[in-house]
Formats: sequence, structure tokens, C-alpha cells
Amino acid sequence: MGHIVVTGGSGKAGQFVISELLSAGHTILNLDLMSLEHAKVHTLRTDLADSGQVFNALSGQWTLSEPFPEGPPPRPDAVIHLAGYARNMLVPDNETFRSNTQATYNIIEAACKLGIRKIIIASSVTVYGVAFAQGDTNFPSFPVHEDLDVNPTDTYAIAKLCGERVARGFAARFGVDIYILRIGRVIEPEEYSKEIFYSYVHEPTLWKVHGWSYIDSRDLGGMCEAALRTDGLGFQVFNATNDHITNLSPTKEFLRAQFPDIPITREMGEFEAPFSNAKIKKLLGFQEKHPWRKYFSNWEKKEIGMEEKERAKVSG
Repeated sequence: MGHIVVTGGSGKAGQFVISELLSAGHTILNLDLMSLEHAKVHTLRTDLADSGQVFNALSGQWTLSEPFPEGPPPRPDAVIHLAGYARNMLVPDNETFRSNTQATYNIIEAACKLGIRKIIIASSVTVYGVAFAQGDTNFPSFPVHEDLDVNPTDTYAIAKLCGERVARGFAARFGVDIYILRIGRVIEPEEYSKEIFYSYVHEPTLWKVHGWSYIDSRDLGGMCEAALRTDGLGFQVFNATNDHITNLSPTKEFLRAQFPDIPITREMGEFEAPFSNAKIKKLLGFQEKHPWRKYFSNWEKKEIGMEEKERAKVSG
């Protein structure tokens, strides 16, 4: 149990991460521009692109009280940085790059210089260069793992990759643990019954952009908790995805049918997800609690309109 700062805790993923951390007994401070209505969590309105605000927020009080407790406020035990624009074309490209890279740099710099020894940074599986590629692009091999060379071409993913490089440099400089989570498409509990997951299962040829993988929002919280429990790994990059392919066919059978020329570089589990989470399971001890088959019920195939498919792709 510790004092954990979460940035972007009011967002889609952040709310579930905070819920998991509270269940584990942590004290949480949320840094966000939007409020989070939660009795146990104070939200401090913070512009993360402003380094002064970030330094101040990470060294300030944890909640409003009258009077404040005597003495200096406790230093955070860890920072989990989830905030930022969640994809391309929410704002112009230059603003996506400026805001996301500056916020990540400010959080890492302030945390390191304030003596915080554990930093968890949200990156994205888009860094593998397929989701927002300029045209149809294939993965080089399967399973997709963290040691692959990555060269994305879109602004959002490039900004995420810049954040990873900043983290690597600061981890080496300060000797701290900075764990990068390359997060898949975040699925909230109610989305298992909606168009996005129906299409995953029944129209899998549409979903190379997500690598036929996803992350349950609650399991993402579990990954963050596993990262908090595990010390001493320095700089690490982890795919933050669930165990199983979003498909009814066995993984190797599906991949060989769709992409006969793309190599499969090792033996894969029968329904193993193409984005491999083997590393986070091995090094952090993560165990999936929310497999999609446990919640999915729309087994009968129907027709979905193209507008619904496009909304499902870019939502969240």
C-alpha cells in the first residue's frame, strides 16, 4: 500500500485503474483537467504540459482538509502517467505531439528529481506502426513482442515512442524503475455486448489495426498494480494486452490463412493473442482475470453497418 499519483485518472482507462488501486489499499491523487467524482480521490486540476504545475502537484498535499496535516506532505511512492490525447485527430497533429510529449517529459523529469523511484508510463501498441499507418501495413512477424524494431509514421504513435525514449534515458540517469505499458484497445465491461466486440469476433479481417488483441480496463488496473509490486527492473517495456485472440479460430490457423507470408517465430498457444503479453506475465507476475469469452454473448452473426464499424474503430 502506498501513495500513488495517477495522471488522467478521470479518463476511460484511468477510472478503472484507480478503482483497482483503491481495492489494493493505495491512497490516490488524481492529476487531470477534468474532475473525478469519487469520495476517496482528490482531483487536482493540473496542466501537465506546464513543468511548474507538475513539480508542484507531485510535491503538494493529497487532499483538502482544515487544517492541513502538520509537516510536509508525503512524497509519492509512484506515479502512473495515463493522461494525454488518446489518438490522432482529436486536435491538430502538432498539438497532439506537443502536449503528449511535453506532459510525459515533465512527469518523468519531476518524478526523478523529486526522488520518486517508480514511474509507470502509458504508451500504445500503435508504436508497432500498423494502426495509423499510411495505407495498409503488415506486422513483420507474429507474435508481436516488445523487442521488435518499431518505426511508426503517425504523430500519435511517434509521440508515444518519444516518451519511451525519454523514459529510457531518465531511468539510466537516475537509476529508477520506469515501466512502459504499450496499451492495447481498452475495453470497458459494457463493451463486450456492443458493436466493437461483436465485430472483433465475427469480422476479424477488419481488425488487423488492433492486432486482434485488446486490454480489459480492469486488467489494465491489475497490470498497474503488478508493476507497483515489482521493483528493481529499471527501464522495461511491456505489451499491456490480454491473453487471447479476439477470434473464434485458433491463432496459428487464423494467421496462416490471412498472412501466409508473415513468419510465426515461435510456438504459440492455441488462442494466444498476436500481441504477446508473455513478458508482463513473466516479469511482473500479471494474471488475467477478465478473458473476453467470460462476458461475450453475441455468438450469433448479424450484419453491422459500415458507420457502426467506423465508430467502433475510433471510439474510446
